[in-house]
Parts: sequence; structure tokens; C-alpha cells
Amino acid sequence: MMKRARSWWNKNGKETPELSKANIPQHVAIIMDGNGRWAKQQGMPRIVGHQSGMKALKRATIAADDLGIKYLTMYAFSTENWTRPKDEVDFLMRLPVDFLAQELDELIEKNVCVRMMGYEENLPDHTVKALREAIRKTKDNTGLILNFALNYGSRSEITDAMKSIAHKIELGELQSSEITSDLIGEHLLTNDLPDPDLLIRTSGELRLSNFMLWQLAYSEMWFTDIYWPDFNREHLFEAVAEYQRRTRRYGGLK
Repeated sequence: MMKRARSWWNKNGKETPELSKANIPQHVAIIMDGNGRWAKQQGMPRIVGHQSGMKALKRATIAADDLGIKYLTMYAFSTENWTRPKDEVDFLMRLPVDFLAQELDELIEKNVCVRMMGYEENLPDHTVKALREAIRKTKDNTGLILNFALNYGSRSEITDAMKSIAHKIELGELQSSEITSDLIGEHLLTNDLPDPDLLIRTSGELRLSNFMLWQLAYSEMWFTDIYWPDFNREHLFEAVAEYQRRTRRYGGLK
């Protein structure tokens, strides 16, 4: 499936911008937004937009791997998304199962390591089973880390980190004077991942939507009006090209 997508790009894709291999963002995080609006624009049900969004996820994964990006975190389902209609939520919970059923063999072949960042509570058994199987089968892979943020919310993540730190203080294992930003980072779900260098959000929305609020403190951000199902290789290259035109100062002067 991924090979067919690659051929499609090479045949129909636009000319991609020239990028410096010396300045590729190590970690790219993407808020995949606009599936429903894309479907409405096409006069189709929202679930068709989500199906098409799965194809865009495949294209983004291939492009990230080609670029040499090491970590790709995809915001797949937030803790707030449970408020959507049940039929839509049920369909969204099937998408990871379908995606991994179709693509896992090639992900393994491409040396991709599948990860999940979020809370398994409330997730259907079939979703958890598919993700655990993918994580187990790819855990020793050393290529691109494809990290799904599923049933994830940054405020819950930070709250849980504070509770964990407070518990250690109560037990006498930690002093409040020892709390640092690094210590907080060690208690987050991304404790073994670098902070994103680049955040991409599609669909024209200009907000973070409770996504990696701590980790995105100094990330570069790139927003596009493109709906997620239309996102392709050229859009990722365009985002990285813009990233390379910027100077990251981290609050200082350079």
C-alpha cells in the first residue's frame, strides 16, 4: 500500500522544494484536522473524510521517512473527542485497527517503530489489541518512530505528572526544591522523546487544542488551510522548507 502511494506521488506530485539535509527537524508533530469539513465540501458523510485522512497519514509517514525525520507524532484522537456522536467515535476507533492491518507488514519492512501516547482507559479492546500488537512487533525497529497520540490530552498529562511528583514528595522520595522543568518532563508521556521541533496543523485552525502544551514551548509552528485528507508529500516538504528559513532563538538573541 505504501509503495503504491509512493508511486502515485512520483507520478503526480508537484516539484518539491529543495531542502538542506543538515537542518531536518528531528521531531515533527501534526494535528490532523479537517476530515469532516473535507467530506462536507465533497458532499459526503464525515466518515469518508476520516477514511481519506487515513490515506493522508500514510503519505505523511512515507514523506517523513524519506526526509529523515526521526519522530512523527500524529494527533489521532483527543480526550475531548469522546463528545462527538457515538457512531463517529466508533468509526474513529476502528481506523487504527484498519490502518495497522493494512500497513503493519510494510512498516516493519521499513524499520518503523510504532508507539502510542495516551490513555488506554475507555479505548475499545480491538483498538488496544491492534496497537499493542503493532508496538510489540516493531519495538526493536530503529527507524522512524511513528507515535500515535490517541485518547490524549495535554492537560490530563500534565495533571498526572504533577500528581506523580506530589506523591513522591509525600513519600519523602523527593524535595520540592528538586522540582525542575527537566523533572516535570521526565513525568510526561513523552519522557523518552525529544520535544517537537515543528508542529503542523491543517484546516486553517490556529490553536493547539490541548496538544503537547508543555512540549511545544519552543517548537516552530506551521499552519495551512489544506484539509487533512488533501495533505501530501509537497505540503510536508513546504512545512520543512519554512522551518529551515527560520532562526530558533529559544528566548535568546542569535
